[in-house]
Amino acid sequence: MAQQAEVSEATVSRVLNGRTGVAAATRQRVLAALDVLGYERPVRLRQRSAGLVGLVIPELTNPIFPAFAQVIEQVLAGHGYTPVLCTQSPGGATEDELVDQLVERGVTGIVFLSGLHADTTADPARYARLSGRGVPFVLINGFNPRVSAPFVSPDDAAATRIAVQHLRALGHERIGLAVGPRRFVPVQRKVAGFLAETGDAGLVQHTLFSVEGGQAATVSLLDAGCTGVVCGSDMMALGAIRAVRQRGLDVPADVSVIGYDDSDLFAFTDPPLTTLRQPVRAMASAAVSSLLEEVGGLVQHTEFVFQPELVVRGSTAKAAPRA
Repeated sequence: MAQQAEVSEATVSRVLNGRTGVAAATRQRVLAALDVLGYERPVRLRQRSAGLVGLVIPELTNPIFPAFAQVIEQVLAGHGYTPVLCTQSPGGATEDELVDQLVERGVTGIVFLSGLHADTTADPARYARLSGRGVPFVLINGFNPRVSAPFVSPDDAAATRIAVQHLRALGHERIGLAVGPRRFVPVQRKVAGFLAETGDAGLVQHTLFSVEGGQAATVSLLDAGCTGVVCGSDMMALGAIRAVRQRGLDVPADVSVIGYDDSDLFAFTDPPLTTLRQPVRAMASAAVSSLLEEVGGLVQHTEFVFQPELVVRGSTAKAAPRA
């Protein structure tokens, strides 16, 4: 355990016996090592929860959502709060139903990830009602000026601009964007950034945020002569690669593909995926900090915007010479 925590055995002993003289950060490392190695914490080390915080996310099949959930839960636990994960699924509980259940259980606050706040067709009055019930909340990935709450978002427009610039630098002239339904704010921002960079030369295909959606959109973009495809998610990028291969073409020799999110799995795809990384840890930390400020009485009606990072791997390459 001392090796796992990178501390001395004496330090581990002091923590396990509840003795003083150990820095808070060191104590947390030892407790984390206990958890990682599968040991049960001694009763004296079990912290009393400062309260429950709900985390409402769309689903768990897209790896970016569990990635966010894990970091948010870690940060909440570091502040003494107990996270309650609520996942939506087709035919299951809706966001409104999950919120009602959380409020009935007396949660201290709620974190929404890619929820109805990102859907321009959804009624934002539900969030005003939640405020009226005295429940602080913060919203990640999506923005609505009619909702008085803190928002945390990646710069989606900058992301697609960066992607196009990367493909242009590789010599690609015909570039397409495979992205989700028009009604979502992050989609609208991605399209705006893409078209600002490509102008009339850019092609946009709206589809589902899924492997199948990415595949269908890429078929149309290939028909239009695209040699570079920017996708609205890494899952869509997998579908794009499938579509290219079904044409008997190669990624990246014939067509370059860029994803969006960069959850852990996508460095190990074939080929490893060039993608735009959401700064998950920074965004999650900002969301929790904003929520706790609300709990303390400070409500910020603002949007914190974080810059994505282009991670270049094996799915992009110089454009093939024209025949």
